[in-house]
This record gives sequence, structure tokens and C-alpha cells, in this order.
Amino acid sequence: MLSRLKVIYSAKKIQPILNNNIVRTSISNKHGVVYQEPHRTSLGILKVLVTVISGLLVGAAISKNIANFLEENDLFVPSDDDDDDD
Repeated sequence: MLSRLKVIYSAKKIQPILNNNIVRTSISNKHGVVYQEPHRTSLGILKVLVTVISGLLVGAAISKNIANFLEENDLFVPSDDDDDDD
């Protein structure tokens, strides 16, 4: 089995793969054994979406509260002259 793998994979020239500051230039070791497939993060897209959506909701709530505070204390009151709906 190893001799077959060595024949198959020894002839392949693989370009270096950059991943997390690790450079791997081959897919097999000196005995012809093929390395394991790299770890894949499960549900990666779902985690990104949950993080982005929760960040947007928290940011919107904070900005709404700050805008209400500024308007109540007359620190910033939007005027009607700013609207150019002509």
C-alpha cells in the first residue's frame, strides 16, 4: 500500500500553501504517507452571521439611546432647515 502511495505522490510537485503562518510544501512525508486533511471549522458561516448581526443590533441600540439622550438634554436637536425636500 505504501509503495503505491509513494509512486503516486512522489511525482507530484506541490506549491507551498500558506495557512496561519505555517508553510507546507508537500502532501506526504518521506515514507509516502499522505498527511491528514486540515481541520475545518464547523458552522463557520453561521458563526460569522451571528456575530455580525448581534454586533449591528447592539450598535444600533447604543446609538439610538445616545441620540435620545442628546435630544432630551438639548445638546443636539435636528432642525427642520436641514431637510432639503424641495
